[in-house]
Amino acid sequence: MRKMTICLAGLAVAASALTGAALFGTALAQGGNQGSAGGKAAASKIIDIDPKTLPPHNGKILPNDPLPYWAFAIATHPWPPQDPNEKRTLKGSKKTFTTAQVNDRWNVPDWFPESHPKMPTIVEHGRKPEVSACAFCHLPNGQGKPENHSVAGMSANYIVQQVKDMREGTRKSSTNRMGSINSMLKIARHSNDAEVRIAADYFAKIKYKKWIRVVETDTVPKTDIDRRNMLIVVPGPREPIGKRIIETPEDEHAIDSRGSMIGFVAYVPKGAIARGKKLVESGAGGLPCAACHGPDFKGNGDIPPLAGRSPSQMTRQLYDVKTGARNGPGAIMMKPQVERMTAEQRIDIVAYLSSLNP
Repeated sequence: MRKMTICLAGLAVAASALTGAALFGTALAQGGNQGSAGGKAAASKIIDIDPKTLPPHNGKILPNDPLPYWAFAIATHPWPPQDPNEKRTLKGSKKTFTTAQVNDRWNVPDWFPESHPKMPTIVEHGRKPEVSACAFCHLPNGQGKPENHSVAGMSANYIVQQVKDMREGTRKSSTNRMGSINSMLKIARHSNDAEVRIAADYFAKIKYKKWIRVVETDTVPKTDIDRRNMLIVVPGPREPIGKRIIETPEDEHAIDSRGSMIGFVAYVPKGAIARGKKLVESGAGGLPCAACHGPDFKGNGDIPPLAGRSPSQMTRQLYDVKTGARNGPGAIMMKPQVERMTAEQRIDIVAYLSSLNP
């Protein structure tokens, strides 16, 4: 049996931004994907999603390697409506927005305008009726969230190519049930080359900052999946982490309000970082990741950076390449690398990469 190659070359891992949810925003603020009405909350299930429950499937079903619920987060019950008139404030900002304003995908709430360059119109306001503001999901500084992606500091050409792949149908998702991904795919189809280039140039010039705090642990807080395809902490005793990564906001109120200064904590199994380091540096018999993504995993030309990016985002891309949901130029390069990659290896690899300074 040939050895598995683990190089992340060409993986638009960091472009889950573009898979995960709206380079140009998403309709999630209008309620998002709320899953099955009346269903019971699937709080921190240690089992993965059964692929048979995800028809139609955009790639081949992997019966022995099912999609992990914590990376493909889909709410399992409706959430109570938010009060549109509630006034919100964030620490460090002098601004006040109502919940309705926070959820306005055509007028991005900019809590910290001094932290980023002036946003182009397409980034701040989008283009009605189909192309939402980019910063609505990716935030004004491009830091992004687990259900979409961090686009700050990525190659403009890379971003443009990923949107092109989505528009042409060569970049999809392994499931059609994740609202954030569905929104991005729809937006990509309605976008035009000029506005994509403007947005890509804007985000490419912003330096990505440390956004994920990776913690090795045996137990994790109890979590549920919110209205925006994101894991949040809920009341209850801590539970075994199992074979999972639990990525959740450091400050849920700030993230729900689309704040862009406080990021996420990612709980990973003990020993995952060291195991992941060994895997990405050795390539398990193939090319090490640094051969394509740069010696510090901060990107190499139009090959995306991996250091410090969301483990949930990266995990989705590894699955999407393996299932065949992604068939763009970069994904084709990755197919041999992920063919024999196991769920445990994916967890270790993304745990290590996320722990690095960007």
